[in-house]
Amino acid sequence: MARSIGPLSIGPLSIGIDIGTSGARAVAMRPDFSIAARSAVPLDRFGQNAPDPSVWWSAVGAALTELLSGIDRAAVRSIAVDGTSGTLLPVDGTGRPLAEPLMYNDKVDDDAILAVIAREAPAASAALGATSGLAKALWFQRRPGVAAVLHQADWIAGQFSGRFNVSDENNALKTGYDVEARRWPDWIAATGMRMELLPRVVKPGDIAGTLSASAADLFGLARDVAVVAGTTDGCASFLATGAAAVGDGVTALGSSLTIKILSDRPISAPQFGIYSHRLGDAYLAGGASNSGGKVLAQHFPLARIIELSAAIDPMTETGLDYYPLPAVGERFPVADPALPPRLTPRPADDADYLKGMLEGIAEIEALGYRRLAELGAPRLNSVRSVGGGAANAAWTAIRQRKLGVDFLPALSDEAAAGTARLALMGAIEAGLL
Repeated sequence: MARSIGPLSIGPLSIGIDIGTSGARAVAMRPDFSIAARSAVPLDRFGQNAPDPSVWWSAVGAALTELLSGIDRAAVRSIAVDGTSGTLLPVDGTGRPLAEPLMYNDKVDDDAILAVIAREAPAASAALGATSGLAKALWFQRRPGVAAVLHQADWIAGQFSGRFNVSDENNALKTGYDVEARRWPDWIAATGMRMELLPRVVKPGDIAGTLSASAADLFGLARDVAVVAGTTDGCASFLATGAAAVGDGVTALGSSLTIKILSDRPISAPQFGIYSHRLGDAYLAGGASNSGGKVLAQHFPLARIIELSAAIDPMTETGLDYYPLPAVGERFPVADPALPPRLTPRPADDADYLKGMLEGIAEIEALGYRRLAELGAPRLNSVRSVGGGAANAAWTAIRQRKLGVDFLPALSDEAAAGTARLALMGAIEAGLL
């Protein structure tokens, strides 16, 4: 059953759906951005052994059905979907998948495709590389009967609207879309890509259609519910925190350390894996370090980290100058595949050792935001933190001391909540609320 939060029917509702690598999640949001209900369904409920669009849709349908059981269906005004960035599939004219999708981390093993992209694409393009959306689109256009090549979120949204020819600026970025000019650039055709197979691109939050008769009947919703253009899972997670002003940063403290900042200009630095998604008239730029929770877990189990953290004084320095990495190699804010971990000398006290590692990761975070500023991003004004490490009070205090900016609470760390915000804002802008 869906978990409802507060009264069932307080005004209109917008729904955000996140389809990820492990499951589907759905959130119903009120106009004041409070969450009315949420649900989650794992993909393995449907026996997924390989990427399968029918499993995606089954999980989405189950998550949405559970969500709707806890809210007033008649209050739903809009719906939007986010998906994993760089996941693509070819479809026929009715939206039927013609091949197993290539996921965000799948590589195209075709030297000719990669060479032509390398020759034609600008140096700062997010379409470069074997995992890019464009490489996958070029691969899929060879399929007999292909009518369109879609991103994961496009296809799920098409299940709701019946339209399989629309994408959003965020999902289209790695397929070569020019977010500054807001069009598919001419150089893509020079790669041999059949441009008619690429979807029409709209802004995240734009109305892309309404529910088809079959989708409305399936879920017991009104036909005039708007299907709003969604985004990628990463952008959705940023939006979920409530960060909305230029200079707002979001740090994810999971297995790896990821930072993002809202910028008034696009930032591109392929050597650091940095490119910029467009969000309205601003840009979301960031990078991911190999440091983070994974290196901590190599040395201490979670229970021990919690125990040791309680003994740490975050207002003093150990002077250990660590650069914690789980293995050799770093991508951001230092681009060096040969960079070794620096975790010596090790003090006798485990609490001091953990503190030194927390200080080191905090220094990497601070350097990351400085690196983005050096590349043209705005000065960091505030930080919201998500991920498991955000709950560590000692680490938070160390990070606050290193960064010297306000730490603000994240409204949510659920991608589905960020997508619900898009669905809500799209409905408001269209005058549906």
